[in-house]
Amino acid sequence: MLNLSGTLKSILLFFTLMLVLYNADAQGIKGTIQASNGDPLPYATIYVRNIETGTTSNDQGYFEYPLPAGKYDLVFQYMGYKSVVKFVEVSGAFTQVKVKLEPQTIVLRDVEVRAGKEDPAYTIMRKAIAKAKFHQQQLDSYEAEVYIKGSGRLIDSPFFLRKAMAKEGVDSTTAFVSESISKVKYTRPNKYEEEVISIRSSGEDNSTSPMEYLKGSFYEPKLANAISPLSPKAFGYYRFEYLGTYRDQNYEYSTIRVIPRSRGDDVFEGEISIIEDYWSIHSLNLKTSYLGINFIINQIYNPIDNKAWLPISHQFDVDGTFFGFEFEYNYLATVKNYQIEMNKDLDVELVLIDEKVDKELAAKLEAQNKEVNTEVLEKMQSGKEMTRKEMRKLMREYEKMESEKDTVRDIQYITNITIDSLAFKKDSSFWQSVRPIPLSDYEIKGYHKMDSMALVDKKESEGDTIKTKRGKEGFKIYDLLLGNTYKVGDKAHLEIMNPLLTLNFNSVEGYNFSYELAYTKTFDNKTWLEIAPQVRYGFSIRQLQSKLRTTYKFGEQNLIAEGGRYVYQINPDEPIIPIINSLTTLMLESNYMKLYQKEFVGLKFQKKITDKYRVDVTAEYANRIPLDNQTSHTWFNKKDREYTPNAPVNVELGNTAFFQHQVFMTGLSVTMKPWLKYYIKNNERESINRSSPELTIAYDNAIPVSAAQISYHKWSADVTHSLDVGIRGRLSFRLGGGGFLAKDSITFLDYNHFMGNRTPIQDIDVVKSYRLLPYYNLSTDGSYFNLLTHYQFRKFFFSRFIFARKRGVKESVFVNYLGTKSSLHYTEAGYSIDNIFRLFRVEAVAAFQDGAYIDWGIRFGVAAFLEEMFNFD
Repeated sequence: MLNLSGTLKSILLFFTLMLVLYNADAQGIKGTIQASNGDPLPYATIYVRNIETGTTSNDQGYFEYPLPAGKYDLVFQYMGYKSVVKFVEVSGAFTQVKVKLEPQTIVLRDVEVRAGKEDPAYTIMRKAIAKAKFHQQQLDSYEAEVYIKGSGRLIDSPFFLRKAMAKEGVDSTTAFVSESISKVKYTRPNKYEEEVISIRSSGEDNSTSPMEYLKGSFYEPKLANAISPLSPKAFGYYRFEYLGTYRDQNYEYSTIRVIPRSRGDDVFEGEISIIEDYWSIHSLNLKTSYLGINFIINQIYNPIDNKAWLPISHQFDVDGTFFGFEFEYNYLATVKNYQIEMNKDLDVELVLIDEKVDKELAAKLEAQNKEVNTEVLEKMQSGKEMTRKEMRKLMREYEKMESEKDTVRDIQYITNITIDSLAFKKDSSFWQSVRPIPLSDYEIKGYHKMDSMALVDKKESEGDTIKTKRGKEGFKIYDLLLGNTYKVGDKAHLEIMNPLLTLNFNSVEGYNFSYELAYTKTFDNKTWLEIAPQVRYGFSIRQLQSKLRTTYKFGEQNLIAEGGRYVYQINPDEPIIPIINSLTTLMLESNYMKLYQKEFVGLKFQKKITDKYRVDVTAEYANRIPLDNQTSHTWFNKKDREYTPNAPVNVELGNTAFFQHQVFMTGLSVTMKPWLKYYIKNNERESINRSSPELTIAYDNAIPVSAAQISYHKWSADVTHSLDVGIRGRLSFRLGGGGFLAKDSITFLDYNHFMGNRTPIQDIDVVKSYRLLPYYNLSTDGSYFNLLTHYQFRKFFFSRFIFARKRGVKESVFVNYLGTKSSLHYTEAGYSIDNIFRLFRVEAVAAFQDGAYIDWGIRFGVAAFLEEMFNFD
């Protein structure tokens, strides 16, 4: 008979021995941090002052921090409470430490906040704002070790997805848990390097990571797309209220309430504590929102080497609802082992005078500084009193002087992130030994559940060889309809485009579809070749058309050769999307798309001189063939409507029909972004959106080659830009003009055409096209001027309501103008509501000629600037 009692004793003895051996090396500090009434203080900061490192408590106020044997000077901090200093000796085990913090005693200075008098918060913030640039430039570099722990869960989801998500093990009890340890290095003025040492994660963070806040600084004008309370523009966005001053650890701190003048996205709200005389941040508790997602940020700063105040703990709480998914996430980050190198130019204490308060002293100082003609560095290093105005001027001059030393211009910031090869291979015992913040029961449960699911997934994948990515098993017959990509050699791929996505309808071809293949090959010298044949068939016109495009990329240059027989829109900018035209033609009997056929061979050379300058050269010989409607088919036959001819109506030409003819055309265009700015991420340089206007200058001509003798010379210029205007909105515009220098013989195909629209659907680019302009009615063979403008308000009518602003709703007005010899000053004016349900916009617009009303309409589109909503670069 099996001796269960003996076996059980052996197991217990083994685990007891393992526990003793584990704890033999475990030592440090652990305990709880509570308020004076016994309530736990979650996420309180524990700072080990003599080695300048630290941690935070968990959500229950409990902390456990490994430390080598020795004597330590511990500072326990929590915003709104007096800090407590304890001296602890660690030797051979965890030392228990229980701490109770008393509420901070706030005293008001000997000032009164009276009606008509300025709140003292303003002089404090003026000095802090004036010195923000100083604090940004104060360090030449720093290195530190950052531990981040994040946890969160999905609280609710759309009802139709709940069963499927539950089947996958995702519900409100499942926690996302993530931990990482990184070494970070910052080098002035804009370089941030991160080496990820270890990562442990379960689930997804849904892009709620706080790294943008960790890499950034509240001393910068903007942080993660929100205006900092220390921005030079802060007084346009915020009101400030003085809450009082307290003394702690030989420093005085003033607490200021930050109140947005207009609540909503892109602003902070809460409290910030400023260190008197240093005018730097001691701590902050601020909240902001973006697209209806709420962010709460808590930071504690401490003096490093008694020279610079840097953040040692961060707490981030994120919650919100997005497309029916309600979630919450919490992050804790601790920074330790700072190694700082001061900027010797700014290693000085400065005394700031607020000229709005100390008017006499400020006037005296300004007079003295005018008399003394000293260099920028001498003035700052003198350590003398100076006004805020003088401080701002000196920092601007200093930054200008520093920028002149830069070998690489126009780089806004540099980020390099590397991940250690063993980062994902550290086991739970490693994390137990290095984790500065204990896991909560909720987080432990999340790890266990996700680890179990990962094990099941691994076993399933090992036992099921059928479940592989499409394309790895070779060609399947259904790929002809659904498309796929195959590897056909070393750095070579063949792609079948999905033909179902090309099924459309127009009045010339009837139902039509195209079929396209693309073969790509990358060579060892990093050149690239693509060969893309395409065929198209129209069931009413009963024609099979085809073309072949070959692209060869070498360095920053592209050479493109193309030829065949194919159909094209009369306007080469293709103002109407085929699927939209299909719907309006079949459902509304409105055949807006006008087509012609082209038998051609063409060559294009593109040269990227730099990111700021690009040159395109084109040459094409074409046989241009007119086409007529071949079908009257529609889904809903309207007795009072029929298809319009394929030759569009034009007020200048009248009959736009043309005969088949040949033409030889050449073109040259130069595109410039002269003030473009960049960022570098992992050694790859990327341009920053909206950092420069884009100017395009083009020249086109036709050389007579046949009986038609098509001959002309024309030019065009176009500039587009989008920029923030003041503190209230964003202005986008497109300004263009052009005309013919000579036109011996032209057809309607060669006219200057404009981006019109007669469908209910509007382009995502708010200044790409008109809203009501007929596609070809105002095309011209003369000179033209066009202007499209769009202004998005931060707060207008509906967006004045906090309910709307918190959901990201924006309002805009727009005005578009077209001037030609026959346009009669065509003008559009409209209003739009944007970001409806985060994704859509609705526009109401009216059109005028010579100031007289002619038309109106409603347009629907994707939210403007949608691509920027999820871009924090």
